[in-house]
Amino acid sequence: MGLKGQHNQLLLGAMKEHKSVDMKWLSWNIRGIGMNEKLRKIKKVLVDRKIDLALFQETKKASFSRVNVKRLWPRDKMEFMVVDAEGRAGRLICVWDPNVFQLSDCCSNRHFILLAGTVLNSFDCVVLNVYAPNDPVRRGKLWKILVNLKASFTKPWCVYGDFNEIRSVDERVGCSRRERGISMKDFNDFIDRCELTELPMLGKKFTWCNAIDGNKWSKFDRLLLSPEWIERFKPKLWGLPRHIYDHCPLLLMEDVRDWGPKPFKFTNAWVLHPNFASFLERAWQESQLNGRACVILQRKLHALKLALKQWSKELFGNVSEKIKEIESQLYSLDLLAEDRPLVEEELKLKRETSSQLWRFGRMLEWSWLQKSRLEWNLKGDRNTKFFHVMANSRQNKNALNSILVKGLVVEDLGQVKNVVWAHFNRHFSEAWTIRPVLTSDSRVSDVVIGFSSWKHSFRRKRYGQRSKSAMEIKHQVPMALT
Repeated sequence: MGLKGQHNQLLLGAMKEHKSVDMKWLSWNIRGIGMNEKLRKIKKVLVDRKIDLALFQETKKASFSRVNVKRLWPRDKMEFMVVDAEGRAGRLICVWDPNVFQLSDCCSNRHFILLAGTVLNSFDCVVLNVYAPNDPVRRGKLWKILVNLKASFTKPWCVYGDFNEIRSVDERVGCSRRERGISMKDFNDFIDRCELTELPMLGKKFTWCNAIDGNKWSKFDRLLLSPEWIERFKPKLWGLPRHIYDHCPLLLMEDVRDWGPKPFKFTNAWVLHPNFASFLERAWQESQLNGRACVILQRKLHALKLALKQWSKELFGNVSEKIKEIESQLYSLDLLAEDRPLVEEELKLKRETSSQLWRFGRMLEWSWLQKSRLEWNLKGDRNTKFFHVMANSRQNKNALNSILVKGLVVEDLGQVKNVVWAHFNRHFSEAWTIRPVLTSDSRVSDVVIGFSSWKHSFRRKRYGQRSKSAMEIKHQVPMALT
């Protein structure tokens, strides 16, 4: 093998290795790290979850050397950053695998560590480890500092940690403070001003509990992301068991599991195309099939689905590029009109092009509007990027990531599929072996055989409805599909 071939083989191997890396980040307010037993439990979580970046708050340790960090970190390669504690409170630690996160810049104070760098050698970003003070006045000052830093560190933000604040009253149970109303507003204003989105937490509702009594709950810990994170990755945030600790660990991971083919969905924006109705009719008529009507219906719907998917891919798959081409064409016509009056053909072309631009833009926005399931007036905004982020956020929130089976959480892809299949198989199975059959000549075949027993069984239903005769059933059967 030549040198060039060896180089290509090494490059391919490196690409495969890079692609196999899954992002797994952890944030945890550990409330002290001095005891060896606690250190071993934290390290076990890092090992079991294969964490490649960890952010800790409230270590409460006066000094933290590289040896101390190495006792905590299970990987061979390691980089870290530490800020000092305020007396017995505070102290932050960030530790990461340099193969996953490459640091380029940083800054910190007593309440946060900011790391600017690159994830997986491909995504420039800013990662913040935050521990907000309990005092609402000092907490408000921290929000102002972070807002000012946003102007200097413009790459997409990932803000992780213990914010010591809730966003709404339903994030707290069993305890309250008078100043929460004002401080909640300040916190939400900070999130809006930084243009961040909170990633929904899976598995738990609250992140903090008073470990002694267990009757007070709050959501102090959370993850805030810039929209670019949601566009680039498929992030999932899990609230892990807290066991005997006050705070539960938060695990951020990218869901790279293959759940199989996606179900077909009709897109409302399709009807905006002037040729949609004629295409739909032509695709339906083109499939000429023989057999029973129920089989014909199933096969025609399947053929229509494939035709619609191909049509949508060809038309909507490059809508953004078509919009750019149309805008460029309009710009050229505007420049031409500045030099001389446009002739009739050029005016006609400009009208047609403007109409196409409006139609394609509306198609694109309607498509994302449907995916995001937001009312148009909710934001008063036609920003497609906003709809894109909201659609991805809704998909992350509604995704089936695990199932609770007899008290045990099942996360394995194969096991989840088997459990779901068994559940619906039980609910949609029936003992009737003989049923009315839909045929192409609109007659019910073989329905008389066994119909008497089916009718008596139906009469015994608690709904008390009158059983339908064979003639009534016949009149309700649709005509043959040709």
